[in-house]
Amino acid sequence: MSEFDFDAVVVGAGAVGLACGFALSRRGLATVVLEAGPRIGEGVSARNSEVVHGGLYYPTGSLKARLCVQGRRALYAFLSERGIAFDRCGKLVVFNGPEELERLDAILNQARTNDVEGMEVLTAAQARAMEPDLRCDAALLSPQSGVFDSHGYMLALQGEIEARGGAVVLSTPFEGAEPLATGGWRISTGGDDPAVLTAARLVTAPGLDAQAVANRIAGLPPGTIPPGFFGKGVYFRLSGRAPFSRLVYPPPIPGALGTHYRRDLGGQAVFGPDLEFVPAPDYAVDPGRAGAFYDCIRKFWPGLPDGALQPDYAGVRPKLHGPGQPQPDFRIDGPEAHGLEGLVVLFGIESPGLTSSLAIGEEVAGRLGLQAAQPAIQSARA
Repeated sequence: MSEFDFDAVVVGAGAVGLACGFALSRRGLATVVLEAGPRIGEGVSARNSEVVHGGLYYPTGSLKARLCVQGRRALYAFLSERGIAFDRCGKLVVFNGPEELERLDAILNQARTNDVEGMEVLTAAQARAMEPDLRCDAALLSPQSGVFDSHGYMLALQGEIEARGGAVVLSTPFEGAEPLATGGWRISTGGDDPAVLTAARLVTAPGLDAQAVANRIAGLPPGTIPPGFFGKGVYFRLSGRAPFSRLVYPPPIPGALGTHYRRDLGGQAVFGPDLEFVPAPDYAVDPGRAGAFYDCIRKFWPGLPDGALQPDYAGVRPKLHGPGQPQPDFRIDGPEAHGLEGLVVLFGIESPGLTSSLAIGEEVAGRLGLQAAQPAIQSARA
């Protein structure tokens, strides 16, 4: 019998934390995922675009580039095998004017370097043949991009963990952890039923609370905890018929992918997010931000009617950079980074974290010294 209560504890039951729990549990580890809130996936995972990203833009050799492409391939297979709704609708990156057109080749070359399949350059006429209401001087087609039911995905991950004997425990905030002299971790939880438990391995994936959680781990060198920033983005929903069947994106802006268009699985058109750095998470949608949305959207959809955008929702992204700073890579820090065995801490898991989540789980398992599971992704119910 194990000397620990669990083989692994994961902090955070968003998409990434659940994917980490799935990766560990399917290697036969007794795994528990702790969630401070009353439901899974109510943080960053609940307030995003539900886009399956192709992996076009991320720097060569970065975790984002590798894990987005690997994660996207694994995600479509996972969704298909479990009957979770998705639409591999494809995405058009649209370029208008000389400044944007100068960026086309660089984005195309980066996408191909990242091993993104099926990229095509389209003339304006070819793009309009696909989407007649679109305006652009040229476009890139990413046929592997899409949208999906992220909550259905997270419920499936929870089910997979539980089917393998693991647990997802809600309303159980992480209060702290300390390494045991003999190896492993003593972990304290709060809530209505505080407890102390032990585990051989500890993974933290709490999204916006990454720095706060890391600061409660005894022995973790403070210098390994990066500063965190909150990047707020709001969304506006279109009143009326969705104008495009594919995702439509402008070229990326500093720190984000830019205000884009998607048709959700219900057939409605949604635009966003923009980017505003805020001092603390804030989910209010200021209707006054619509003006900038109209200006941005009309560059690629001149037919957007006045008064058609309605405030919808806001999300906050856990960023590792502030205004004017370069956007860094994911941080997935194992013992090689902080010197503590059996610990992996995650920071800055924003977009494309949702698309990358299954691959992030596999990466975490590898950082813990665990061998790859075979086959790569399978259901406990198969």
